[in-house]
Amino acid sequence: MLERSSLAENALNCLHDENYDLPFNLQNLNHETMIFSANRPAISLDGDWNFAVDLLDTGLRQKWFEMLPTKQQDRIEPWDYDPYQGETIPVPSCWQMQKEKWYFFEGSAWYTKQFTYTKSQDKPLTFLKIGAAQYECKIFLNNKYIGNHYGGSTPIFAELTENLKEGTNTLMICVNNTRTLDRVPMRNTDWFNYGGIYREVELFHLPQEYIKSFHIYLKPDSKYNTLIVKVTAHGHAKDALLSIDELGIKQTIPITHGETLFEFNALPELWSPDFPKLYQVKLTYQNDSVTDFVGFRQVEVRGTEILLNSRPVFLKGISVHEDDLLLGKVVTEKDLHRRFKHAKELGCNYMRFAHYPHHEKAVQLADHYGILLWAEIPVYWAIAFDNHATLKDAKNQLLELIIRDMNRASVIIWSIGNENADTDERLHFMSSLAKMAKDYDPTRLVSAACLINHSNNTIEDRLTEYLDVIGINEYYGWYEENFNDLIEIGKNSNPDKPVIISEMGADGYIGPNKPMSGFFSEMYMTEVYEKQIAYLKCLSYVKGISPWILYDFRVERRQNIYQQGWNLKGLIANDKKTKKQAFSVLSNFYQSL
Repeated sequence: MLERSSLAENALNCLHDENYDLPFNLQNLNHETMIFSANRPAISLDGDWNFAVDLLDTGLRQKWFEMLPTKQQDRIEPWDYDPYQGETIPVPSCWQMQKEKWYFFEGSAWYTKQFTYTKSQDKPLTFLKIGAAQYECKIFLNNKYIGNHYGGSTPIFAELTENLKEGTNTLMICVNNTRTLDRVPMRNTDWFNYGGIYREVELFHLPQEYIKSFHIYLKPDSKYNTLIVKVTAHGHAKDALLSIDELGIKQTIPITHGETLFEFNALPELWSPDFPKLYQVKLTYQNDSVTDFVGFRQVEVRGTEILLNSRPVFLKGISVHEDDLLLGKVVTEKDLHRRFKHAKELGCNYMRFAHYPHHEKAVQLADHYGILLWAEIPVYWAIAFDNHATLKDAKNQLLELIIRDMNRASVIIWSIGNENADTDERLHFMSSLAKMAKDYDPTRLVSAACLINHSNNTIEDRLTEYLDVIGINEYYGWYEENFNDLIEIGKNSNPDKPVIISEMGADGYIGPNKPMSGFFSEMYMTEVYEKQIAYLKCLSYVKGISPWILYDFRVERRQNIYQQGWNLKGLIANDKKTKKQAFSVLSNFYQSL
């Protein structure tokens, strides 16, 4: 198909050109193209899209995106692919969950949808938002290339204005979930490599002058009487109006060259897990206005204590993945409410969102439920730490996460990675991430889940020098044997910063022919939790834990007779209903604190 057409150019060259991707790899859709979208009116493009998998990237080689609707009888060549008819797939979804033949598919897949556009004089600009697509996403509109985005869990924004036309428009999106050696994460992970557009797709119509970004927070000075507003605007107006009606605030915000960092006095009630107070904040700029619901709090570290609003807090947590038995990586609002209700039932005031940015609605709901969050980017296991392009990818994902969730009181920790070997290249890579996070956002702590030197029983990761909170993953009773080593780690390390046990736990299988004792038995899992809790009471340097994990989750690398493609460390089975015995053990512990 099309090898000899004008689309492919140079006759059969498209079959042999292995640099076909270079013209498309602009990475021009990144943190700089993001716009503030919370609570903005939007037009949903969710629903059925035409769909085709493309393992050999034939679509890029042959320029499928330039194909025009043509009746079958009018075609001068046979088409191997038809973007306008054929198989369809729902958006959002993961293709693995749609058909068995796509379950282990890794590669490119093409999505096509047509929509109608009518130009507006009041709102002439149009932006596309894709909540997330795993992992790389290339966008085409009306046969023109718009750009591409790296990162499987952060939002994608693209302005469509110049390429829109009155009437019917054709949007084509090429999504690729191939694991490579230079991406974040790399090839080897411990969660399932889903593919597809798995979060919502929307269009936003905006006026010529609009609010691009809007952050508001309590100045981190322990005085609790100053709010800071950070705004980026597209336009020439010299001020904006900020309103917080409940506080009686109507404040003019000066804008200089499209930006401002402005302070003013205010005395908001403080947000906390016990009192998750949110204020409706409205910002108006010319004919554009945005609204957000924001909590105000301060978090800091003093010695080995974590302080929330100047009071020590112990983080009673649980880790969680985005994974569902039927939907894969897709989350629904019902599923999110269930997640937080289970966390509350455990007695949690804290959750670790592992190992990548979770749905922004999850973070918004955490504000409402009063759950503190550890939010993370997937600098996971082996990463090409000596590759500048990989560092660029990681920095962009971190900035996209921070920009998206800057107004969320629940997020108190940015995590820059998980279980990486301490090398010089890794130290440079991750310390630069830590510094960037602190420079961009002075209101939160920075952490990472670090490895322990089990030979010496010490925390000696050089990255800890750059962290506010040290995260350690330890699996005594599962991957490590001697629980007494936990005590030795504290004695040998004598940490001068708070430590969070970011992971601990054991697998428990409760299905048919379940073992009654030993590894993978529910009894053994319960014993591990009981021992962990007993030892935790002796570890004064530990200021929080987030056991692994709330729900069983799907993963390719776990394939023994019990796991069969699932990590079974969940306190609740993959039906998200059946609780294991260890659930009540952890709940009783948290209720006692």
